[in-house]
Amino acid sequence: MTAPAPGALRGLKVIDLSRVLGGPYCTQVLGDHGADVIKVEPPSGDETRGWGPPFQDGTASYFLGVNRNKAGIALDLTQPAAREVLLRLLEDADILVENFKTGTLEKWGLGYDEVLAARFPRLIHCRISGFGADGPLGGLPGYDAVIQAMSGLMSVNGEAGGAPLRVGLPAVDMVTGLNAVIGILLALQARAASGRGQFVEAALYDSALALLHPHAANFFLSGTPPRRTGNDHPNIAPYSRYETDTRPIFLAVGNDRQFVRLCEMIGAPHLPADSRFATNGARVENRDALRVALEAVLAAHDGPALAERLIAAGVPSGGVLGVDEALAHPHAAHRQMIVTKGPYRGVGAPVKLAETPASYRALPPAFGADTDAVLAGHGYGAEAIAILKASGAIPSAENNVPEQPAPKAGIASSNKR
Repeated sequence: MTAPAPGALRGLKVIDLSRVLGGPYCTQVLGDHGADVIKVEPPSGDETRGWGPPFQDGTASYFLGVNRNKAGIALDLTQPAAREVLLRLLEDADILVENFKTGTLEKWGLGYDEVLAARFPRLIHCRISGFGADGPLGGLPGYDAVIQAMSGLMSVNGEAGGAPLRVGLPAVDMVTGLNAVIGILLALQARAASGRGQFVEAALYDSALALLHPHAANFFLSGTPPRRTGNDHPNIAPYSRYETDTRPIFLAVGNDRQFVRLCEMIGAPHLPADSRFATNGARVENRDALRVALEAVLAAHDGPALAERLIAAGVPSGGVLGVDEALAHPHAAHRQMIVTKGPYRGVGAPVKLAETPASYRALPPAFGADTDAVLAGHGYGAEAIAILKASGAIPSAENNVPEQPAPKAGIASSNKR
């Protein structure tokens, strides 16, 4: 077999002190594109190792999903000896990613302004935080769902007349991770010109507010707070989920030309001539009547087959699939969005580079699995490593593995894929 392509970030070294989702997702993206990532876990490990079931060999799928392409080591950074190890790791590092509570690194004598910037002038220090370090909410802990609530995201998500609803995936955490990647790449570009690194911060709160399009734009212009519209788009119609004779489909008709084509294909060519539906603005104002008219005709169609015909003809539409169906779709495989490596399966890198594509070189690490090798590669001999282990600066892996309940009778073990 040929070796994987090196990736656009080949040669960059990343020290990842982050846990849970935003930081690990950021560093997985960097690792997928060729960076050498060293994930440093505390004695208790990244808490997502226990966020299951399902589990594989004692580690939850939640952890496995965002921690490939990393070497895993463990350090107890509350101990001075472990902090000295970290400083050695940083000597030739390009990027440090962490999501500690504001003030933690400063308490340990590792603050960026106080220590790291002077000692490692080329280092890019990226902090992922909940609310930033200062301001009315500065320094407070941030969690995806709480910030969905506080940012207004929940207020626009849910059925009309229903209660605010959390988006069904950790969108704020993941977008913050992507924003951290963007910030790091911007800082790398600036470093290429100046020779100096800088401090980068990506806050969940900021990322959530930045996600509010078009609701924030609508509010700024109209002064009217947005309301929940379920699957309906606040500015476009038909743009929603519609029932058919079989399974529902989603229509995303963005202009009048597409609406005319839709009506021709479903056997309702008269609808565009109706003044209530002639323009997008009229359709938005009369969306309830539009739904009645469309679903009366769609009731004669098989949903999935119709969706395929519509999108092939330039009318944006698709079947409403489950996660299992989406991952099994032939196009997901064609786009290399399903990664298989030994027992591991994961979602592939969404950004495709023609000359330096992403690669999948290493499985998510077991707790502390690469500690000895990484430290040896940074000049530590066997005796020095043994002393660090005896002191607890390098925590024991045996004390970290969480106990998982035995599989119930008649149910296959979730440790098998």
